[in-house]
Order: sequence, then structure tokens, then C-alpha cells
Amino acid sequence: MHEEINIDSVSHLNDCYGFTPLHPLITIGHYEGESMPGEYVYHYGIYAIYIKETKGCVLNYGLTKYDFDEMSVVAFAPGQKVTAVIEPGSVQPRWTVLAFHPDLLARTALGKKMSSYGFFSYNSNEALHLSAEEVTVMNSVMSLIEREMHHALDRHSRSIIVANIEVFLDYCLRFYERQFISREEINSSVVEKFQLMLADYMAVEAGRQGMPTVAYFADKLNLSQGYFGELVKSATGMTAKDIIADNMVNAARELLNDMNLSVTQVGYRLGFEYPQHFVRFFKRKTGKTPGEYRNVAN
Repeated sequence: MHEEINIDSVSHLNDCYGFTPLHPLITIGHYEGESMPGEYVYHYGIYAIYIKETKGCVLNYGLTKYDFDEMSVVAFAPGQKVTAVIEPGSVQPRWTVLAFHPDLLARTALGKKMSSYGFFSYNSNEALHLSAEEVTVMNSVMSLIEREMHHALDRHSRSIIVANIEVFLDYCLRFYERQFISREEINSSVVEKFQLMLADYMAVEAGRQGMPTVAYFADKLNLSQGYFGELVKSATGMTAKDIIADNMVNAARELLNDMNLSVTQVGYRLGFEYPQHFVRFFKRKTGKTPGEYRNVAN
């Protein structure tokens, strides 16, 4: 069974799962039904954050599988396409969803900062896993939102709802940061693989494929670019982009010490398409042009 499902409005989500509509631009739904086995492709036109029970389920976390007996959170944003495969006999988890239309945030401070909530771009195998205490916190914030949705609409309704959505999203950020820290050993393993892959890339692939990018290594490690970036920063204190740049500078220094190579050839070996781009990059990172570095070093 293959089914395409468009969830481009709050009303479509309510209709899909039989939730009671309380507000045209936001809904909170609690689902305990069953889904038929098959492949479901969801096209989102709204924001949706799901808190689902995972008891008895095996989930992928980055490159490792874990058994979780608590709750997990996944978040989707407008424009995203999500595929869910339900195998025959698989566990049917219960879940709660907080979903809202982008129009709810129009001309609000939260609307302007939604891009800072990077977890909306994480893959589903990078779910946030909550402790019992964290579940209680999340549920309490959702209860405040739900209570306001039941209240008669007045001039305060929208601002109170949006303020509580922001609190909910900020808690997601806090708990994700906790997860990065609590999974330090796993994160260190990912960072180690990244650094080894980067060294190999600079030695072999840069001249053929071009300059290394964060997206390239995230893809090789089966992680979304946003999640990979946060993981690296949490584990090292540096961004993945800065680590790549530092490695490129070190590789450039080594190549520049070979006087048989011209500056142009060094730039090409590092993946720069144009020599002037390499010169600007090297000077920005070291304070010297490649030629000046050679004069000092030799």
C-alpha cells in the first residue's frame, strides 16, 4: 500500500486523524488509533511537532540503533516531504501533535526567529528522546496552549498562544542540547569519523571533486546537515565549517612548502576552481598571501 497525504493546513490534519477543530491555525491532537501497513508519504504545508511513545521500538540514532522506553520528538516544517513505512505487525505508537500554520506567526517575533530552530530540518532518525521529567514539562506547556485554544477568542488569544509555542520550541532546543551532551561518546565517534574522512578527502578527492563542504560529510555520515553541525559544535566547540577551513589551511601550508608546485596548482589541489579564490581564502585565514607565506617560510 502506497499513499500520498497532503497536510497543507490545520484543517487537513484534523480531518486526517479525526481531531476536534478548536482554532483555524493551530491544533493539538492525541492519537491512539492504528495505521494500516504500507508506505505513507506526507507533504507538509504547516509546522508539526510530534511527541510519540516508543516503547518496544528500535530506532536509529545517527549511525547507531537503540531501544528506547520513553518518548521521542520529531518536527516537520512547511515544504518538507516525509516518508513513513509501517511494517505488518509493527508496534503502533500513540502520539500527540502540536501543529500550526505559518500564518499564525505572521508579524510576530517568533515568526522572525523560526529559522533558529534547526531541529525542524533534522532527519527522523535524529529524534529528540525525552526523559519522564522532560515529558512532563512538554505536556504542561501544551496544556497551556490547549487551554487557551478552548478560551473564547479575544485580542490576547493569539499573543498568548504564540508565546507558549515559543516556550515549547525553546524547551526542544534545551533538551536537544542535553541530548548532545549525554551522548558524548557517540558524538565523539562521529566527529572522529568526520576528521578521518576530511583528511582523506583533502589528500585524494579535493582536486577532483572541489572544496569539501559540511553537506558532503553530513550525507556520508547519514545525518542531516543541521544535526551534524550541532553535533560537531557540541563535541568540539567549533563549527564543522571552521574545522574544514582549518584543515584546508594546514593542507595548503604543506603544499606550499613544495616549491615544485605553483600557487595556482596548490589551489587546484585543494579544490579551488579559481586561483584568486584560494589567495583570498589563505590570506583571510593566515593574514598572508600564499606568496608571502612562502617568502617567510623559505
